[in-house]
Formats: sequence, structure tokens, C-alpha cells
Amino acid sequence: MSKATYAVTGVASGIGAELARILKERGHRVIGFDIVETAINVDQFVQLDLNSSESITAAAAAIDEPLNGLCNIAGLPPRAGLEEKILQINFFGQRQFTYALLDNIQADGAIVNMASRAGHGWRDNIDQIKRLAKISGADELQQFIKDEDIQPTRAYNLSKEAMILWSVAEAEAMIALGIRINSLSPGAVDTAILDDFAKAFGEKMATNVKRAGRAAQPSEIAEVAAFLLSPASSWVKGIDIPIDGGMGSFAMADTLG
Repeated sequence: MSKATYAVTGVASGIGAELARILKERGHRVIGFDIVETAINVDQFVQLDLNSSESITAAAAAIDEPLNGLCNIAGLPPRAGLEEKILQINFFGQRQFTYALLDNIQADGAIVNMASRAGHGWRDNIDQIKRLAKISGADELQQFIKDEDIQPTRAYNLSKEAMILWSVAEAEAMIALGIRINSLSPGAVDTAILDDFAKAFGEKMATNVKRAGRAAQPSEIAEVAAFLLSPASSWVKGIDIPIDGGMGSFAMADTLG
């Protein structure tokens, strides 16, 4: 396999750290981005604060080489008082960063966006997602959160719904550039922020994890991300892939009675 260069956000921990490890083990070059500095499994580290437009611009400008792919993994879980940051980091920041790096991504390259099983309600919330996507600036975002009574869990779900819908909406334009864009939707993952999700989703999440037998390991999500970045997935374009240990199928089966 020829050596490729991949950009990975959220590289300091969890799924991002596992993806960097997998890519390095396969002989690839990894440029890692995070607000927390790390030297593990990265060839180049660039500090990135997705809550800061200036930081996003500076981080993208630090890359002066071709990329074979970008995986957007960094994000915040649902936490009280962080509604604005959740929407900014999980959606707006990722979108801005992707556009800022787009000229670096080569034809036959790939973009992988980390969404969530929590974003699978996007079809029922398209109008709200469209209103969100049109926002430009912190003042508008703050007003949106107030007007639409966006609580932490809704902020998280909405951010992931927006990532899925944006990935779908961009697919044809990206294909015209020779780039594939897809999203991944994990269920519960055994990382340092799993407790945040347990508090936010309560008994529903606990039941799903019990039925699945366990939460996912970060490496299990990262392996699928590595596949979507690779040429092996060359005909996978514009879709969201659930990686939830069967949780989605449980929900569908329940509706059958």
C-alpha cells in the first residue's frame, strides 16, 4: 500500500488517537489537530481550537502539503451550559475547517465526518437544521439557542444531525472535485466522555448498551474511519454509516411488535 497523508482532528484521545495509531501502523503520515498537544502517533501536530475562527484559519494555513484525506473527529459531549460551544465545535468549526483545507485534499481523497447515532433524527428536524446552517456569527447562534430553547442534549443531537445532513448535501459537489465525503454514526463508545452520554441519555442508553452487550471500543470505530479514508472504499460516497453494535436494528425491530 502506498504511503498517504491524512489529517485527523481530535487526535489526542479517544477515537482520534486510535485512528492515528492505525494509520501510522499502516505506514501513513498523520497530521494531528487538537486543542490538547500530543506527539503520539503523529508526524506533525497543529494546535486547533474549533471554537475559534482565528485558530481554525491558522491551523489550516499551517498545512502546506497535499492531503489524501481528512477525518473530523473532535467534538464536545452534551454538557450543561455548553450549548453554544457544542454547536460551534461539533458543526460550525468542523465545517469551516474542512472548507479551509479543501484545496489541500487531492483528487481521489476522502473526508470522513464523525456524527453519531444521536443524529439519526435528522430527517424529522430538517427545517431546524437548515435554520442552524444559515447562522453566521456568535450573536445569531446565541439568539437561535434562546429562541429555539436548545438544551445541552438537543444541542449535541442537533450538531450531529447537521453533520450528517451537511455530508449528504456536499456529496455531489465533492464528487465533482474527485473527493468522497461520508459520515460515521457510532452508538455508545467507551471513551473518557462516556459518562457524559450516560447522564444525557439515561435509561435509553443504558438499555441499548445492555442489549448490545457492551459499548464500542474506540478502535472499532477508528477501523471503519480508516477504511473510509482508504482507496478500498472508493465507491462509498455521500452516506452515513451507523456503527452501533446493532442498536439501530433493535429500535427498528421494536416497532414490528
